[in-house]
Amino acid sequence: MIRLFKHYVPHAVLFLGIIDFVLLMVAAEIGWVLRAQQIDMELGFIGERMPSLLTFALALETAAVAVGAYSPQALQSVRFATARWLVAVSLGIILLAILAFALPGVTLWRSISLYAMIISFILIFADRVLLSSLIGGEAFKRRLIVLGAGKRADRIRVIEERPGSGFTVVSFIAMSEGEQMVEEAIARGAINNLKKFVIRMNASEVVLALEERRNALPLEDLLRIKTTGVHVNDMSTFLERETGRVDLDSVNPSWLIFSDGFSSGRRLSTIAKRIFDVIVSLLLLVLTGPIILLFAGIIKLESKGPAFFRQTRVGLFGEPFEILKLRSMRTDAEAGGKAIWASENDPRITRVGRLIRKIRVDELPQTWSVLKGEMSFVGPRPERPEFVAELEQEMPYYAERHMVKPGITGWAQINYPYGASVEDARQKLEYDLYYAKNYTPFLDLLILLQTLRVVLWPAGAR
Repeated sequence: MIRLFKHYVPHAVLFLGIIDFVLLMVAAEIGWVLRAQQIDMELGFIGERMPSLLTFALALETAAVAVGAYSPQALQSVRFATARWLVAVSLGIILLAILAFALPGVTLWRSISLYAMIISFILIFADRVLLSSLIGGEAFKRRLIVLGAGKRADRIRVIEERPGSGFTVVSFIAMSEGEQMVEEAIARGAINNLKKFVIRMNASEVVLALEERRNALPLEDLLRIKTTGVHVNDMSTFLERETGRVDLDSVNPSWLIFSDGFSSGRRLSTIAKRIFDVIVSLLLLVLTGPIILLFAGIIKLESKGPAFFRQTRVGLFGEPFEILKLRSMRTDAEAGGKAIWASENDPRITRVGRLIRKIRVDELPQTWSVLKGEMSFVGPRPERPEFVAELEQEMPYYAERHMVKPGITGWAQINYPYGASVEDARQKLEYDLYYAKNYTPFLDLLILLQTLRVVLWPAGAR
């Protein structure tokens, strides 16, 4: 993987993204040439139309990222990728129409755009067919040697077997650390020179997956491997990169303290994020105000009680604040006064409530909290104080998720289906810690784009 702005991007995704962008530029140019020939127009110098070609390619590439055209499923299935690109092209038409209205003169003519859309879809489909075996094969997979044969090493083997895995383990080495769970592991004593073994296996990375590191680190071996140019990583760093989460089972306080992340150098990014939040929240409140009022009226007609409800949540640095949402449950949802987790097919949700939760309209009034500065558009989901108190007792590092502002959408929300239990909270905490540790405007942009995928293809909205 390559690290862009502190976020890990698979080499295959970056390679495909570049190829697709070039093909989109080619499609736009072909569309321009075809239209010029139809109306006997001089082609002129390509540099003169380059801004329009770039706008077309950027719009469709952005739409592709938003709908999940570069997800692991899309890399493994041509059919899945084609379906997502079909949606991306449709979304690109809308995006280009908005750009043509906002920035006239920098987009292609509508007739040229039509040709370019059709050609781009054909080129992308052919691209996926031709490259599917390469992307899914060994060419882009890193070759790993794992030092360890216990539970941690077995976890790496499970991740390796998942579709879309970006690595292949060429050897497990048992380091005499107790119970061996990886049967095919080679005993360390059977390898005379580990450094030469790593080179002979053409490994690009060695992962330390020992069950007990105290007084057991093979420092001499690791130093010799490192000097060959082979990357050496511990288990926590490896899992963070491969899963996009901070793994609670392997992480320890020293790793959080000394690893890259939680940088104080993001002050300018925080200022830029606040400016973005203020501008966009004002626009959204103006544009979606009629929609909010419409559904507020429908909620009032369906059931007795207020259309909106306020609820206390825990925000930045653990400070409580009140969120405002459209009411989606009955007014007696918590008649006993005790906080209750939501559940699948929750009977407390009204008919209108089920609809507005599915299309995420109930979240729109939270834009007011963003404008006030209590929330951001992107960040960990704010939880209720009752749940926070329980979860802080159940799992370590839960308070660290409050070191960034809570958000309407977030890294956990786009990567993990809606959950409402302690175990779900643990899984989502791992994503929240990754976000808090690696936050950059680039990651925010990626989350905002992929939120559209979650809205279009809801997974477990409750």
